[in-house]
Amino acid sequence: MIVTSCCLKTSVQSAGQLPRDGFPQIAFMGRSNVGKSSLINRLLGRKGLARTSKTPGRTRALHFFLVNGRCYFVDLPGYGYAKVPRPMREEWKGFVESYLEGRGPDLAVVLTDARRPPTPLDRELVDWLRAAGVPHTVVLTKADKLSRRELLPASRQAGAALGLPSDLPPLPVSAVSGDGVPALWRTIDDACSRRRSPEPVPSSDDDGASHRPNPRHQALTTPEIPASRRMRP
Repeated sequence: MIVTSCCLKTSVQSAGQLPRDGFPQIAFMGRSNVGKSSLINRLLGRKGLARTSKTPGRTRALHFFLVNGRCYFVDLPGYGYAKVPRPMREEWKGFVESYLEGRGPDLAVVLTDARRPPTPLDRELVDWLRAAGVPHTVVLTKADKLSRRELLPASRQAGAALGLPSDLPPLPVSAVSGDGVPALWRTIDDACSRRRSPEPVPSSDDDGASHRPNPRHQALTTPEIPASRRMRP
């Protein structure tokens, strides 16, 4: 995709504020300070569009960036910041779960730091997305901080820690050098192309039919996630 226009369309803090225009949504999620804003800005070719919070872990809104008037990049709050009060973490968890279990993204891009092993929270998120049938891909950020010789084992180790198939390892990406960005764009384009035209999101009194048109996941429904599998705050 060649980005010709992009803007912050809306920031929402409750499920009732979520866009309902049916455009494809690409959600970016990961721990605080994983480099999420930098990667979004690199993908869109716009410096400073997505901004890092001055207080890591305290951003509670979902930021929707409209790209080319045809799809959204959704910047989710970072998780795992120890200094965030527990009530705020509970609020984040409930809001994000309601988003993912409802309309949800057409693709969830899970970010982990290439320099560090994935945490139990990262594994929990990937397991949760898998159980809920949410299409997702894992990206290793800050790949420029490692040598090419170091990247391959880092990718393999991260994939094993997150329970990924050996033939689908995480994608190393650098917001600084641009390495891996074209490959990530191909994955995003593929997710967007599955929805060729906007479709209205069913209201709460509809019959609940699936509205995430992804051929690889058509046989999956979004199950009621057991309490033991829900994301921890």
